[in-house]
Amino acid sequence: MSNTMKTLAVAGAVAAAMSAHATTASAASKEKCYGVALAGQNDCAAGPGTTCAGTSVTDYQGNAWTLVDAGTCAEMELPEMTDGSARMGSLEALDRDMPA
Repeated sequence: MSNTMKTLAVAGAVAAAMSAHATTASAASKEKCYGVALAGQNDCAAGPGTTCAGTSVTDYQGNAWTLVDAGTCAEMELPEMTDGSARMGSLEALDRDMPA
């Protein structure tokens, strides 16, 4: 192996290690927030009848979650519910806005 190839291999390994660290750090500052995703924009399983990302069928579906910055879930501004009450995100699955 030439010195150039060795240098490229080491540089690639360092770059990969640094990107893995950054991804872990950013994931640690996120939390699951239920009831804030628009239809088809949830991050993973949205309860019974769904499999994973993008499978929610209702806006703000209570059992569909998406990752948000830690500490912001309950403070997100969302449209009011049809009865005029406030719609909030939750760190636990909700029973509201479920598909018919």
